[in-house]
Parts: sequence; C-alpha cells; structure tokens
Amino acid sequence: VSIGNICRSPIAEAVFRKLVTDEKVENKWRIDSAATSAYEIGNPPDYRGQTCMKKHGITMNHIARQITKDDFQSFDYILCMDESNLRDLKRKSNQVKDCKAKIELLGTYDPQKQLIIEDPYYGNEKDFETVYEQCVRCCKAFLEKPH
Repeated sequence: VSIGNICRSPIAEAVFRKLVTDEKVENKWRIDSAATSAYEIGNPPDYRGQTCMKKHGITMNHIARQITKDDFQSFDYILCMDESNLRDLKRKSNQVKDCKAKIELLGTYDPQKQLIIEDPYYGNEKDFETVYEQCVRCCKAFLEKPH
C-alpha cells in the first residue's frame, strides 16, 4: 500500500507476483495493491514505473484503487511503504471489525535495513530503479519467511 497506488505499491505488487510465479507458488497467494488516498483511483501505474519494470522483464497490470474495509478482513498481510501509510492504515483498521491483516512496513523485510521505501513520484528514473531494487529485496525476504 502507498499513498496513490501508482508508483511504489504497484511495483511491489508486480515484483511479488513475478517472484511467486517463478517459484511456482502463485496459487498460494492473493496479491493486490491499493492506496490510502483517493487521489489516483482508476489510473494506471506511473509511466516511469512501467518503464523500469519493462526493463526488468516484469509486467504491470494494475489500476489504482483505494484500500477497503474488506481488505483488512480478507488479507493476512497489508504491507506499506512509509510511516505515513502505516499510520493511515492502522487508523483505518481500527474502524474495521474483525481486522485479521497484519499491518507492517514492507521495508522491515529488507536485508539491507532500508526501512522506508521513498516515494519516487517527484524524482527521476533512478528513484524508480531504487524502489524496484528495494521491493525485490523485501519481497524475496518476505516470501522466504514462514507464513
């Protein structure tokens, strides 16, 4: 989850989807991404993120959406990019009966200890590449942990 669901979270979603597909465990996972805000609902991922992912041979097929109450009740994990997302998600989850999702920063799984995945929206291609690299490290480590 990220603020708009057009940069960081769709990159993380696509990276994780590719990892589970490569490991042939995609049938064990329901993968999606969402926004804490309503700013970008209905929009495709940022073109710079799409370019970065194409460069790495990863397809992105996502339309921005906002997180729902059902997400908190149906997903086991809701992973987000920064402290602002974490605060918003925890606040929203407190309004949901039977919240089963464990809400945490995706960066907590980074072997390089980069806790925050910074928003590349106002940056350049290099910033999207950094997000991609962080997501690969974090998603691999998350997938390797026992669930």
